[in-house]
Amino acid sequence: MTSDYRLAAPVAVRMMGATAAAAGLLVVLVAVLVGAFSWPRAVLSTAVVLAVVLVVGGGLVLVRRTTIVRLDDEGYRVRLVRGVGVAQGRWKDVEDVVATTVGGARCVVLRRRDGSTTTIPVGVVERGETAFVRDLQQHLNRGHGYRPVPPSF
Repeated sequence: MTSDYRLAAPVAVRMMGATAAAAGLLVVLVAVLVGAFSWPRAVLSTAVVLAVVLVVGGGLVLVRRTTIVRLDDEGYRVRLVRGVGVAQGRWKDVEDVVATTVGGARCVVLRRRDGSTTTIPVGVVERGETAFVRDLQQHLNRGHGYRPVPPSF
């Protein structure tokens, strides 16, 4: 069973805002340079077109909502997360999972048998912290060969 987790909407909105702000600053900077050095207006037009392409391209990437965490029967893969550590691995290589706070963000840390770690900030995944952690633990248990025992009545 594969579980894909995409970027949480609030994080995507913040990223889109940063992209739009960067594009706006680019246009303002080029406008100042065009005015100061009497460059042709085509330079400013080109900067505006590039800014629009940057904003639209960034928006399309965020709307498509790329998978940032994938959990499957064999292991895990984390993409586009800064400071993750080991970005992919097998469940057999994971010793345990701990919850911690890194830089004020709640994180899940997969501690691996070789001493390395994978750190996943749970606030960046779309379906909520509790569901993500529960799913992660279930994948880890299955990867280690543990099967939940159904209750007997």
